[in-house]
Amino acid sequence: MRPQEGGFPSIGAGLPRPLPLRRRETLMRRALDVAAGTPDGDVPVGAIVVGPEGTELAAATNRREADADPTAHAEILALRRAARALGDAWRLTQCTLVVTLEPCSMCAGAALGARVGEIVFGAYEPKTGACGSVWDLPRESPLHRPEVTGGVLAPDCERLMQRFFLSLRRGGGAAGLGATTVEGAYGREPNE
Repeated sequence: MRPQEGGFPSIGAGLPRPLPLRRRETLMRRALDVAAGTPDGDVPVGAIVVGPEGTELAAATNRREADADPTAHAEILALRRAARALGDAWRLTQCTLVVTLEPCSMCAGAALGARVGEIVFGAYEPKTGACGSVWDLPRESPLHRPEVTGGVLAPDCERLMQRFFLSLRRGGGAAGLGATTVEGAYGREPNE
């Protein structure tokens, strides 16, 4: 075991991480890559839907500003595309929704309605999060309860948000930001 600060070994140092965590991290990295393609002016959020066999069915970014559509959240767009890709009406049973930011009530409700099997998200959303932060729609649903895993690669996802909102606060506006400069809806300066 590798010693930690203070000379004491850390418990579990050097042990492999569980495969599900590694898989979720890989999927979240893909969602972060998708978020990098967010149109200028939109909050950089990336979402992917993975099918039961592990193949990516759909990917999308936020497009509310670009499309002038209040429902054009990354999750909604990805769920729509995944349903079309499967060709099985609207059911996304045994699919996984992976998103860089905790879904809001609209997006969590859409995921429940689509019957996704799992929701994985990165950064918690303390103002509008509906998968545990403000509300917990998946766990309170009387009909369908997907597995929910939050905080996957949270620092990377938070940094994306922090950069974006820091730029807005500094008067840079949203134009030209895309997802590469998004950070801190959480009011913190980036730790770079």
